[in-house]
Formats: sequence, C-alpha cells, structure tokens
Amino acid sequence: MENKEKAAFSALISGIVQGVGFRYFAYQEAIDLQLQGYVKNLVNGNVEVYAEGSRDKLKRFIEILNQGPRFGTVDKVDLHWDDYMGKYDSFFIDTGY
Repeated sequence: MENKEKAAFSALISGIVQGVGFRYFAYQEAIDLQLQGYVKNLVNGNVEVYAEGSRDKLKRFIEILNQGPRFGTVDKVDLHWDDYMGKYDSFFIDTGY
C-alpha cells in the first residue's frame, strides 16, 4: 500500500551531472512519478533538485537520482527532508543559475 503522506526534499547531486542530460532525466522521472518542484544546474557543477509529493514516490525518486542518466556519474546526493508546503503545481527545469 502506498504511503500517501506528503513531504518534500531538497538535494544537491555531485559527480558528472552537467552536460549529460541529468536535468531532462530528472524532469522525466519526476513527471512520471507525478511530483512537483524543479531541477537546475548550479555554477559549481552540481545539480539541485527540489521535489514535493507522496513520501513513497519521493523515496523512489531519490533512488533514481542516485542512479542518474546513462552518460552521467552520480558521486553523492546530499539530501534534506522538508515538510510539504505545496510550493509548486508542476515539475520544471530551471534554466537559470
């Protein structure tokens, strides 16, 4: 049975995560899981993800983020759980730094 409890997390992903389709990969997976939030590149070469949704789907998303896309290499995912705030109504790729 799925845990419908809502939660949120922010994550910093390091490794070979820029120039390998990581943002689009994360976006597609978040859409498939019906999550809300964003993914964006950071100037230091890391990727930031903020996601909201059911705790079970967020846990699955974290597993997916740890794997990364085929051409990327995820070295580390620094994760911080947050309370669900309903900040976003969709998931999107933030193209700014």
